[in-house]
Amino acid sequence: MDKSQLVTATTDETAGGGGRRLAPEEVERVLDTVFGTMDRPGVIADALREGETVTLGSFGSFHGQNGTAAFRPGKALTEYLRNETG
Repeated sequence: MDKSQLVTATTDETAGGGGRRLAPEEVERVLDTVFGTMDRPGVIADALREGETVTLGSFGSFHGQNGTAAFRPGKALTEYLRNETG
């Protein structure tokens, strides 16, 4: 899945549950802010550079390791990928 597919999928998902459907431009702006672009780092990169760990609930966490970013999946994500959820 590339970025444009992620934007489309996220836009489609925001329409469910009775909430307001986000415009693709809004979703892209949020993704760029969180994950960064070629021109500027996102808030995750900024936090990692400051030595922080970024935890995204049961999805997992990002942390710095020897000057690079590392990701540790959360329990719920791991169980989902192993098809161990109900």
